[in-house]
Amino acid sequence: MKRILSILIILLAMATTISAQSLTERQKHLATIAALEAQGDLIRLEPALIAALDGGVTINEIKEAFSQLYAYTGFPRSLNALGVLSKVIESGNGKYNEGKPWVRPAMWDDAQKALAIGTEVQTKLSGRPFNYEFCPQNDYYLKAHLFGDIFAGDQLSAADREIVTVAALSALKGVAPQLAAHKAGAVNMGNTQEVVDELCQFLSEKGLSQCDSSADAQAGSWPKGNPNDAYAQYFTGQSHLAQIQPKNLAEGEKTVQNYANVTFEPGCRNNWHIHHGAHQILICVSGEGLYQEWGKPAIRLHAGDIIDIPEGAKHWHGATNNSWFQHLASHVHVGDPESNEWLEPVTDEQYNEANK
Repeated sequence: MKRILSILIILLAMATTISAQSLTERQKHLATIAALEAQGDLIRLEPALIAALDGGVTINEIKEAFSQLYAYTGFPRSLNALGVLSKVIESGNGKYNEGKPWVRPAMWDDAQKALAIGTEVQTKLSGRPFNYEFCPQNDYYLKAHLFGDIFAGDQLSAADREIVTVAALSALKGVAPQLAAHKAGAVNMGNTQEVVDELCQFLSEKGLSQCDSSADAQAGSWPKGNPNDAYAQYFTGQSHLAQIQPKNLAEGEKTVQNYANVTFEPGCRNNWHIHHGAHQILICVSGEGLYQEWGKPAIRLHAGDIIDIPEGAKHWHGATNNSWFQHLASHVHVGDPESNEWLEPVTDEQYNEANK
């Protein structure tokens, strides 16, 4: 009996540990709204805020998250996100939970204390003392204001603050060093490595990350979109799809020429296929890719290149084996009926030959 009880205790402890290592639904909501705030995507932010509030995240926790993010994404995006939050709260007619009342931190009245405690917080987050002697003003702002004044708020834990920060930095391009530092800092501030890894995977799967292998910090300005699951059976490797809406058209208005941005991760390509009743036009926007028609040598593609694929031509396109690749795709109708005929996958031998 004692042995059975001991086993049950061990299993319970293991289950508790596993549970503690999982990214919670609350953290997923915080990460989603942080990433959308960073990208300035106010259209997607509104339903994400509703989902977060319905999922139990409080109004004051969201206010705290957006206020903190001004230090990472700038006041304009922080204020715009708070504006969307205000709109959502108003439309909710009081149904959303305000949460724990906000209290003005006493530290704000003691600059020396803010500097001292902020230095301690920064040291813990960095894993070592950090002194930015090259620019003393920024060193002071980081210690006294970001890690002192801002981190003094009690609406979010230090662990959750780093979830918010990693999500926001993942959604931006050109901030790879800061992202790497905060991914390590997220562990130092109380998250497990498993939670941080799961967070990055979650952001990538939801099309919120701009810093994964398919659209890294050096990628262009085109949106990556969401995993291209509907057509995954016709691709080798992972692709992402983002529909492009002309800016001068209102939501619901249709364009005469549809465009989609397709992002291919390194090594990803689509199957051999044929477009019937239409030319396909590819406009390459970033990375390095390949295009090949049946019986012809492959063509290497870079940003600015355009491919006009003849109606009825058997072909494939995708990324090179060591680079992501993005192109806009559109179709020009030339006859009826218009359809895609998906054929066999491009073999590794064919793909390796094209990469030479």
